[in-house]
Amino acid sequence: MPQNPFRSELVTRASYPNRTAEQYFEALAPKLRDSFTPEQTEAIYALLQAAIPKPSPKLVDLRFAVDLVLARFYVVLFVGQDRRQQKRSYVPSSVSRVGNALAAVLLLLGLNLLISLFVLLSVYLIKSAAGIDLFPDAHLGDQMQRLS
Repeated sequence: MPQNPFRSELVTRASYPNRTAEQYFEALAPKLRDSFTPEQTEAIYALLQAAIPKPSPKLVDLRFAVDLVLARFYVVLFVGQDRRQQKRSYVPSSVSRVGNALAAVLLLLGLNLLISLFVLLSVYLIKSAAGIDLFPDAHLGDQMQRLS
């Protein structure tokens, strides 16, 4: 069985995105690494640098994990400029286009309602803390007691 030409080293999740071509080249066994000519070394560096993905800047980079009783899920939301190849390998059907548009509209409406609710609740709490009465004898707590 041939011997592994790479040295085993611990690669953590935190260090993986920050790896460079030099680190990958240094992971080769010294005997194998020293056998390359300078031209081969430069070609390997160029190949490694081209192969390592470069992150693009994002306007929103939201990542968090949700721990449930039986499982753990993660949520990732990126918003940024689309730098991928613009041509699709397939033409989306009209049903897909309508579904995507509907999903986008529902997502924006839900986000708008959530933000509006948060703003209105914040304004109400600030008004209540400041002791401002817009409608005398018409507090939310009084109305809730009257309904029950």
